[in-house]
Amino acid sequence: MRLAALIVVGCSLSAAEPGMVFIPGGAFLRGRSFALPETEVKWYPTAHKDDQPAKAITLAPFYLDVSEVTNEAYAAFAKATRHRTPYHWRKGELPEGKEKFPVVNVSWDDARQFCEWKGKRLPTEAEWERAARGNAEGAMYPWGDRAPKATDARYGVDSPAAVCGKTKNYFGLCDMIGNVWEWNSDWYGRAYYAEAPDQNPTGPETGMYRVLRGASWFDTPGLFLMVSYRSWARAAERSATIGFRCAKDFRPRTKPAAARSFSARGR
Repeated sequence: MRLAALIVVGCSLSAAEPGMVFIPGGAFLRGRSFALPETEVKWYPTAHKDDQPAKAITLAPFYLDVSEVTNEAYAAFAKATRHRTPYHWRKGELPEGKEKFPVVNVSWDDARQFCEWKGKRLPTEAEWERAARGNAEGAMYPWGDRAPKATDARYGVDSPAAVCGKTKNYFGLCDMIGNVWEWNSDWYGRAYYAEAPDQNPTGPETGMYRVLRGASWFDTPGLFLMVSYRSWARAAERSATIGFRCAKDFRPRTKPAAARSFSARGR
């Protein structure tokens, strides 16, 4: 047992990639586990149910960007790859003074290509919710069940703001709620939670829309800001309320065999 423990210590189990946070693997309760007022109204025809049933699922560990991708980072990508820039950038130039603001008016494919250029990928919807929740399992928001405050998130205003201007969540992530909606890798399926696998779900195989999570600067307190809320858009949509952040698979980096043997001999 002592030897096994030493070998585990030899792995970089939580070493974060630059600009990213390590999200531990394991089980968590995904989905909404509390009732909404509309679900108690028997005559209401379209009660919000696509974030149910709440279900324990298990995820592999992964990394997630600390912040939403900024204009500055996206401009570097566009310059290096000759990729199109957001349509509101005059002459394709990054707006002055907006370097640290989240990039917006990017499609799902724009976001995917940026992440691939960085050696990353878009997070799955399950990964996004795990990272947003932190230790607030079953709660309405990353900070618990109390109503949102201005220090928690950027919402109900007329524009986004520079990233990381609000309180970070349990994992040290910025703006998981508010500022801009974030593209996820999954196709959207209204009934997917009922049929999803228990381990590392990646969404339906096909669909019409891609998943968006996290709400934006435009949204008002309530349903949209809840960590379980699911939204969607056509993959080609480019909106002033939509941005993204990237994820990356976790692969442990072990010590060389010689180093492990030396540790074992020293037990």
